[in-house]
Amino acid sequence: MLILPFLAFIFPYGEIEQWVGANFANVVAPPFSFIYDGKPSSLFISNWEFKKEKKESNSQKTNWLITYRDPQTKLRIRCELTVFKDFPAVEWVLKFKNEGKAETPIVENIQALDLLIKSREETVLHYALGSNAQRDDFAPQGKILEPDKPIELVPIGGRSSNTTALPFFNIRLGEERLIIGIGWSGQWKFKLEKKNESISVKAGMELTHLKLLPGEEIRTPRILLMFLKGKDIVDSQNLLRRFLIVHHIPKINGKPLTLPFSCSSSGPPDEANRASVSNQLEFVKFFLETYKIEYLWIDAGWFEGGWPNGVGNWFPRKDGFPEGFHPLTDALKKAGAKGLILWFEPERVFQGTWIDREHPDWVIRLPGNPNGLLNLGNKEALAWLTNHISEMIDKDGISVYRQDFNMDPLPYWRSADAPDRQGISEIRHIEGLYKFCDDLLKLHPNLIIDNCASGGRRIDLETISRSVMLWRTDYQYFEPNGQQSHTYGISFYLPTTATSCGYPNAYLFRSAMGNGMGIWVPWNPSAPYEIYRQFLPPLADWDPHKPFPIELAKGLVEEFRLARDFFYGDYYPLSPYSTSDDDWIAYQFHREDLKGGIVFVFRRQNCQQSDFSLRLRGLKPDAVYEVQLSDDNLNKIKRRLRGKKLMEGTIFSIEKAPGSLFVYYKERDATH
Repeated sequence: MLILPFLAFIFPYGEIEQWVGANFANVVAPPFSFIYDGKPSSLFISNWEFKKEKKESNSQKTNWLITYRDPQTKLRIRCELTVFKDFPAVEWVLKFKNEGKAETPIVENIQALDLLIKSREETVLHYALGSNAQRDDFAPQGKILEPDKPIELVPIGGRSSNTTALPFFNIRLGEERLIIGIGWSGQWKFKLEKKNESISVKAGMELTHLKLLPGEEIRTPRILLMFLKGKDIVDSQNLLRRFLIVHHIPKINGKPLTLPFSCSSSGPPDEANRASVSNQLEFVKFFLETYKIEYLWIDAGWFEGGWPNGVGNWFPRKDGFPEGFHPLTDALKKAGAKGLILWFEPERVFQGTWIDREHPDWVIRLPGNPNGLLNLGNKEALAWLTNHISEMIDKDGISVYRQDFNMDPLPYWRSADAPDRQGISEIRHIEGLYKFCDDLLKLHPNLIIDNCASGGRRIDLETISRSVMLWRTDYQYFEPNGQQSHTYGISFYLPTTATSCGYPNAYLFRSAMGNGMGIWVPWNPSAPYEIYRQFLPPLADWDPHKPFPIELAKGLVEEFRLARDFFYGDYYPLSPYSTSDDDWIAYQFHREDLKGGIVFVFRRQNCQQSDFSLRLRGLKPDAVYEVQLSDDNLNKIKRRLRGKKLMEGTIFSIEKAPGSLFVYYKERDATH
C-alpha cells in the first residue's frame, strides 16, 4: 500500500458523517431521485418506511445499508453506502426491488445522484474528454457554469468514456470543490445547472422508464462524492488519484498491481491471423533474452475464422494452436516470463460464428448488421461465457485476460426494450458484465483483466475497479505527440493506463512510457523496419536500414524499469496542455514515500524553443535532491539541487527537435 501524506485541505471525516446523516435520514428527501407512477419522489419518499443500519466499520470506512419502502406497492430501495475515513469521500449504489405480487407502476428518470447546493460562488466544471481515437483524447476541459445554461454530458453509443467525457467531474464553487465519479459502463448522463442561488447536480442512466415485475431487482450507477477545500485543481485531482489507488485500483496480494511490460507481433494488417505457437516462440525469444520481457501479447486473430469476422468462435485456430496455448505458455514461463496476454471480444458476435449458429437466442441483432450483441443479461449466455473463459485461463495458462468491445451497444439495448421496459436490457447487460469480471477474479485471484473498447472507451468507476487499460486509445499506433498529450490528460485521473512503442528511439519510447507498456518491434535485429514505418513520425536521424539499436533499446528499457513505480505517485503537469507539433510539453510524477520522482520533457518537431524553465512540485524546500538528466542518446548529467531551487524554476535544455529529456531525482542526505 502506498504511504501518502495527509492533505490539510480536505474535509474531516466527522463532517462527511454529518452530511450523510443529514441527507440520508427519515422524513428527508435523499440525494437521489426518480419518478414513480408519474410523481416526483421528493413528494412522497419522506412518507415511506425508512431504516438505516451500520453493516461494517473498520479503520478505512463504514458501510451502511439504508432502506426506503413503499408500504402500498412494496417497492423497496436499498442504498448501499460507504463513508470513507481515510479520504473525504462517500459512495453509494441503489437497488430497486419489487417485493410485491403485482407489477409496479412505471419507475422512470432514476437519478442516482440528485443534489442541490446553495451557492453564490462562481462555478467551474473540470473534466476530461473521453476517447475517440484522436490526438486530443482525454484532453482537460474547463467550463464556467452560467445561469439557466445547463451543461449536459452523455457518452456516445453506450460505452462509458466514448468521445464526450471520462465520467469523473471536478466542480469548483469558490473555495470549495466537489468531485463526482460515476460507475456505469453503459449510457450515463450528467447534468449541471445553475438557477438563482442554487447549483443542481444530477447523474444517472440516460434513459429509465420501466415497470418492475414481482420479485425483480435492478441496480443503478455507482456514485462517488469527494468534498475538498481549495482552488488548486492539481491538488484536488491528486487526492482523487490517491483515493482511487487505495480503494479502487485492482490489487494483487493487497498491493496495486504493476501493469505488464509486454511485446507483441500482432499488428496491421493481419493482427494475429497468422500467429502460431512456433512463430510466437521464435518472435519472443529475442525479447526475453534482450529485454527480460514479462508478457507475450497475442491480439485479435488467434481464433477460428480470424480477425475481424471470427468473433463468436472462441476456439484456437487449428492451423496455429492445435493443442491450445499451453505449449506456448509453458515455454514462456520456463524461459522466465510471467505469461500470456490474450485478446477476446466476447460481447460482439459476427453472423455465422459458433455462438450465432448454436445459440441465436443469446444474441441481440439489428436488421442488416452482421454484428450482434451477446446479451450478458441472458443468464445462460453469461454462465457459458464465464465457464468457457475460465476453463481457457486454467487450461491455457492465460495471465492477462484482454477484453475488447468494438461496437456501440446502445442501439441494440434500445431495440430490445418494450415501451414499458425501457432501460432494462442495458441494466441487465451491465450487471452481467460486472458479474462476469467479478467471477473471473474470484476464480483466478492473480488474474489481470485488461479493459479495451476500441481503445479507452469504457473507463468509469466500476471498470477501473476490476481492470486496467493497456491500450488506452486507438489513435494512430505509436504516434508520440499524441501519446504525450494522452498521458498529460488521463494522468489527472488514473495511473493504470498504458500504451505501446513502435521503435527504440528515446523520444518515441519516453512518449509511451507508463507503469506498464508494450513494445512492438521486429524480433530480428538485423531486419529493416519498413513494416511499421507508416506509423512513425518523421525523425531527423531516421534511417530504416541502420542496424537495429540494441544497446539504446536496452538502456531505454532500464529507464522504464526505473520510472514505472513513480506513475503511482502524485501527478503534476509542468507545461500547458497542447496537441500542437509547434509546442513543448512536460509532466512530473512524485512519490514522497520513495523520496523521489521523474520528469519528462518533450520538444516537438516544430518547436523553436530549446530552453524550458520548469517548476517542480511536491518537493521539500530544504531537502537536497540528486537530479539525473538523460538526453536522447542516454547521456547523463547529475546535479545536486535543493528542493526550493527546483520548485522556484530550473532551466532544462533540449538542443534538437524532436527531442526529449528524462529526469530522475532522489532526496539525499544533505551531509554527504
